[in-house]
Amino acid sequence: MKTTATQELDKLTQKYEALGQEITPYLEGLYHSNFLTYWDYIHLDTLLTLQIPKTHFPDEKIFIMYHQITELYFGLVLLELEQLQVIPKPSVSEICKRISRIIGYFKNLTGSFDVMVNGMDPEQFLKFRLALLPASGFQSVQYRKIEFRIAELPQLIHSEIRNQNTPIPASLAEQFDILYWKFGNLDLKTGQKTLTLKMFEEKYNQELLALATDIKGKTIWAMVNALPEEERNNQTLINLLKQLDLFANVFWSLSHYKSAVKYLHKDLEDIQATGGTNWQKFLPPRFQRIQFFPECWTKTEIEEWGKGWVMELFNQQVEQFWKTT
Repeated sequence: MKTTATQELDKLTQKYEALGQEITPYLEGLYHSNFLTYWDYIHLDTLLTLQIPKTHFPDEKIFIMYHQITELYFGLVLLELEQLQVIPKPSVSEICKRISRIIGYFKNLTGSFDVMVNGMDPEQFLKFRLALLPASGFQSVQYRKIEFRIAELPQLIHSEIRNQNTPIPASLAEQFDILYWKFGNLDLKTGQKTLTLKMFEEKYNQELLALATDIKGKTIWAMVNALPEEERNNQTLINLLKQLDLFANVFWSLSHYKSAVKYLHKDLEDIQATGGTNWQKFLPPRFQRIQFFPECWTKTEIEEWGKGWVMELFNQQVEQFWKTT
């Protein structure tokens, strides 16, 4: 009777034979291979060299590290979305599983934003931030990709345009020009595009438009709406869609707003964000009123989006996060 080791060796032999390869050289190569270590696997030494401050203020490293952590979480969200969107007709259970994971990532992000609120010395921040011009967290292309993969483009158009009686432009290129986040990156004095926005568009416009074209009709919104009515009305699914909407379009924005108020609001004067953006009108979700899944909300809830009831939920969520971590 074959031992387990012999059975595994047979499997490997079959694998390499199917590729037209002789297994012996590969086995001999194992004699010369080093054991894998944790630090090599995650490239720890390289990772710890990626925080390169522009100033001598120690807290700038906190600022860099937290934004790098944020981008890694965005990468996790995109991984879930990409895996879900390659399935031709995902089941409700598969959709719920992936969305639950995404909500978990956003919970960690919104709960941990206290690092940005209380983790830096305000005096240091207000000085080193000037060396970061015109860079801005707005320039996170991963977050835009998350939005594009979840919602159809018309849902991301600025609320004032969506609420007009005029029809939404039919072409993706025209819709792309009136997305809500572009209006948050207009110069406070001139109303013209900030350098922050111009640089972002120059680097990512083609890539984002290509994604919008490729993903049209395959978004999570489209995926859910393609389900049979009985499955679409699954209460577990609806609850998860609402949670995702709240975390992505309300709680995450409010976390930023809470940080901005602490560092950029001084008596009656509001300090300009690093990219010159209008953070007072861009960050509060009550101005944007973006919902990925508007069908899940009542008319009153949409009208009150980002106001009292949401603020109460947000504060409860953050408080609960710190109690359980």
